[in-house]
Amino acid sequence: MGSKSFIYILLLCFSFSLYAQDKATINGKISSSSESVPFAFIYVKDGTEGTSADENGKYQLEVAPGKLIIEVSSQGYRKVSKTIEVKAKENLTLNFELIEDLLGLDEVVISATRNRVEKRNAPVVVSTLKTRLLTATQSLSMADGLNYAPGVRVETNCQNCGFTQVRLNGLDGGYTQVLLNSRPVFTSLIGVYGLEQIPTNIIERIEVVRSGGSALYGSSAIAGTVNVITKDPILNTWEIGTNLALVDGEAMDRSVTFNTSIVADDLNSGISLFGTYRNRESYDANGDGFTELVELRNTTVGAKAFIKPTEKSKISINLNSIKEYRRGGDKLDLAPQFTDITEELDHDTFIGGAEYEVYSKDDTGKLQVYTSASYTDRGSYYGGLGGGRTRQDSILANNAFGTTKDLAWINGIQFTKSLKNNDVLTTGIEYNHTNTEDQIPGYNRLIDQKVNSLGAYAQYEWKPSEKFTALVGARLDNVNVNGSYSIGGIDRAVDVNQTAFSPRLTILYQLTKDLKFRGGYARGFRASQAFNEDLHISSVGGEPQFVILSDNLKTEFSNAYTGSFNFSKNVNLLQMDFLLEGFYTTLQDPFTLVSTGAVLPNGSILEEVRNGSGAKVYGSNFEFGVSPNPKWQFQIGGTIQRSTYDEPQVLFETDGTLGESDVIVDEFVRNPNFYGYMNASWIPGEVFNIDVTGTYTGSMTVPRVISDTGFLQLNEVDSFFDLNLKLESHIDFNENFMTTFSLGVKNLFNSYQNDFDTGPTRDSDYIYGPNAPRTFFFGIKFGKLH
Repeated sequence: MGSKSFIYILLLCFSFSLYAQDKATINGKISSSSESVPFAFIYVKDGTEGTSADENGKYQLEVAPGKLIIEVSSQGYRKVSKTIEVKAKENLTLNFELIEDLLGLDEVVISATRNRVEKRNAPVVVSTLKTRLLTATQSLSMADGLNYAPGVRVETNCQNCGFTQVRLNGLDGGYTQVLLNSRPVFTSLIGVYGLEQIPTNIIERIEVVRSGGSALYGSSAIAGTVNVITKDPILNTWEIGTNLALVDGEAMDRSVTFNTSIVADDLNSGISLFGTYRNRESYDANGDGFTELVELRNTTVGAKAFIKPTEKSKISINLNSIKEYRRGGDKLDLAPQFTDITEELDHDTFIGGAEYEVYSKDDTGKLQVYTSASYTDRGSYYGGLGGGRTRQDSILANNAFGTTKDLAWINGIQFTKSLKNNDVLTTGIEYNHTNTEDQIPGYNRLIDQKVNSLGAYAQYEWKPSEKFTALVGARLDNVNVNGSYSIGGIDRAVDVNQTAFSPRLTILYQLTKDLKFRGGYARGFRASQAFNEDLHISSVGGEPQFVILSDNLKTEFSNAYTGSFNFSKNVNLLQMDFLLEGFYTTLQDPFTLVSTGAVLPNGSILEEVRNGSGAKVYGSNFEFGVSPNPKWQFQIGGTIQRSTYDEPQVLFETDGTLGESDVIVDEFVRNPNFYGYMNASWIPGEVFNIDVTGTYTGSMTVPRVISDTGFLQLNEVDSFFDLNLKLESHIDFNENFMTTFSLGVKNLFNSYQNDFDTGPTRDSDYIYGPNAPRTFFFGIKFGKLH
């Protein structure tokens, strides 16, 4: 080494030493309403210095001298900043008082870009459902609280089994990709009952992205994505709770929950454990002896843990075990084959995943490697004597036992790079494998389906100025579907190997500081395969109704266009947020369920999935929220839409022998043109709060089977307004023990369907409106303050 180089290094080291000695130190505490806010992030805006507060809200930050803007952020609170000027070697005390972000304007989401981004700066509209709202609506499962976002509607589709699905912007459940911690482990089978199997006590928040998401998440994200984020271990806490509800004053719904988390003092490892037990009695709304709400027993346990091997890396693991039994029909005290009609399901489901993430030395690069899997073993019974008692009836009833085995395995690698001007490049590769085997030997029913998908995606977030952001991305998927489908001697097969290209373009333009415009286009697809609606079996005329795929079923494609204006503003304690969003989606060769009028030799009715004529779904979502201060919050939102076929669509196809005619529609059924929600909270102090929430479902056309051949009658049903009231009181004995009491009523005005089909030959799919009548509830929780 030359003398000049040596002197240069000495001078460089000396200058660094002087710089370090010149640094100033800022100390302080982060609090909200006199309570400390743990683990808030404190940093220099547009700088590189930053730190986190400890569990008591205290922090220490070293900064270079000069005029600085110190900013504080924490999930669930509004951002706060202070401008200061510090001198070299100065010790300064700077405390921050945070205000709750009741409307979620400053929260961070991940579903828009597969990366953490502030919701208000995301180029795609993201709606979030947080723990506070799920608690306010007394939601026991994920299905109960999903209705409280624009464009989202959860509906129950069967009196005998309680099958639920989530519709986004008017499209069926098969068009929505449900994610658990950003991974598509919700298979078609889990999608039938999974919305009720995920308890709310494990949920941190639910993120909803409407419109096409295939560019990021692949097949089946045409309508959008619902991403369920479970709770991370953050603090040393524990909580035990119980809830008792009386459905219509007679059927009991009991649940017990527990949550606990432990985090190491150095914050480099942590684990959370949770569990839920629910036992709901069956409910008969009209006294005919047959259920409208099924008997339900659910036990869910799980864990989520992390460890940080280094400052720049993290390993995360999550495990979930779900054991659920549900049964509907009549004579629930008898074995199912001795009843008039029974749907009985016994699920044993495991869901787990692991992820390794590592940051580059300068924090501009991030690599994620992950694997997730779900496996369900199901025993089922769909059938009964159908109201008869002959020897032939008994033989057929014994044919209705079935088994299902369902596996999904997802593996992926994702790399994210932050570039100059805050541009972000995200690339990844993902391999998805699903294997479903569903069989009922007595009916010669079999679904044996394997789907393998290899996808590569890339997106570039371009930010040429503070006001403009463009997100350009695409995904290339190679999908192989190999399936055998048979029922009653009718056999079909699918052997598809297809490559689909799904581009996406969205823009965000800041018209003013508070007003933003977003617009976008996304292409999506669904490969020909059995989806959740096809794996659900309903009963009609005392016999099961089966679904089979038609020959030469084509892949379905979509083109989705969106545009929105979003105004959000914080003024002192006041928060306001207004969203107006328009959407227009076209469907090419949409999958359509047609009742064929065919009755198989075993008496069951056959429905067939066919490619329908083109269709379009269009309308507007709106949401308005205001919080004048932390004591009050009000939100209202809704959807106005139309869903039409380009040409009249056949729902029932007759052979003409019974004098029946084809049933044809030009609009989607079970799809109201208007639906919405509202929620209001009054929190006068720490010891008491009141929540009023509700949903509105407009009138719609609902088909009802009225003959043994599956002939349909189209009924125009009335609208519903489902209003809930909840009172809650808190007693804090000390920082390690608190109690919460709650009581209230759901569906206060008993807005509930009053024309259910009756008896053993009823159409069990003829169900609509709110999922339960007036229900009174009482709950109590014990735990450590969060």
